[in-house]
Amino acid sequence: MFDTKEERKKMEETIERFKNEMKKVRTGRAHPDMLSGIKVEVYGQFMPLNQAANITAADGTLLVVTPFDPANIAAIESAIRADQALGLNPADDGRVIRVPIPPLTEERRKEIVKNAQEKVENAKVALRNIREDARKAVKIATELSEDVKKRAEKDIDELTKEFSDKIEAEFKSKSDEIMKI
Repeated sequence: MFDTKEERKKMEETIERFKNEMKKVRTGRAHPDMLSGIKVEVYGQFMPLNQAANITAADGTLLVVTPFDPANIAAIESAIRADQALGLNPADDGRVIRVPIPPLTEERRKEIVKNAQEKVENAKVALRNIREDARKAVKIATELSEDVKKRAEKDIDELTKEFSDKIEAEFKSKSDEIMKI
């Protein structure tokens, strides 16, 4: 019998990566994960923003970034400003950086959903690649009978559909959150 545990594990990892990507998508409310994709050059090397500063949401429209080393405040501010996908305009007072989150227009909301749809497609492609690798493994497995191979392919397809549905549900939830005013 062909075991799909390895494929299930890989697909679960794909779902986790997808969920982490969805956390970075802007919804209109301030959330510290919005800045998790930003890399800052400090001490001569690039590192994630959350390793160079503390990020908190003061309220629904403001993020406060407190650098661990105040000497890095300019680098952090410029890194946030440089991320055009977020479209944020941070301001510093010498100790902390305040990042106001402007309200989203209808057009901008639709654009964000479209960008999130690209992440959905990337996750589904990853699932299909896992499925294809598993199918190849089934085909070259000489110790399996034809019936077992057919059943294994069916199990792999069902597993792929299950995880694809999870991706769709996560995307629907996120797009509803984005489009909600």
